[in-house]
Amino acid sequence: MTRRPALYTALACALALAGCSKVTADNYNRLQAGMTYEEVRAILGKPDKCSDLLAARNCTWGDEKRYINVSFVGDQAVLFHSENIR
Repeated sequence: MTRRPALYTALACALALAGCSKVTADNYNRLQAGMTYEEVRAILGKPDKCSDLLAARNCTWGDEKRYINVSFVGDQAVLFHSENIR
């Protein structure tokens, strides 16, 4: 029976971490044009996907229903938009 509390604790920690998404309106509002990729990553964490084409990089945090997308040119954020992040 001593393993059950440990199982519940591990499950609670996993659920808490899953709810700690950085894809929020507050974090989106912290983004500014001219930020470097590393500055944006410090706010939003590791992106879920990125695509690179020549000197441009487009990265998305979140999924197709709820996301923040940032476009970089020469390692500087130039465009960003979001969907369903209230």
